[in-house]
Amino acid sequence: MESAEELKAKIKKLNAQATQAKMDLHDLSEELPTNWEKIMEVAQKAHDAHAALMEARKAQAAASAA
Repeated sequence: MESAEELKAKIKKLNAQATQAKMDLHDLSEELPTNWEKIMEVAQKAHDAHAALMEARKAQAAASAA
C-alpha cells in the first residue's frame, strides 16, 4: 500500500497528465475538421488519464478514512 505522501505525489502527477489530456482534446476540437481521424485516440487518452486520477483520489480518500 502506498503512503500518504506517495499517493499525494501520484495524484499530482496524474492531475498534470489529465490536465494535459484535456487540453489536447480541447485543441483538437478547435482544429476540427482537420485531424478528425484522431478524435477517438485523443479522447481515449483523456478518458484513461481522468479514470486513473479518479482511482487515485478514491484510494487517497479510503486511506485517509482508515
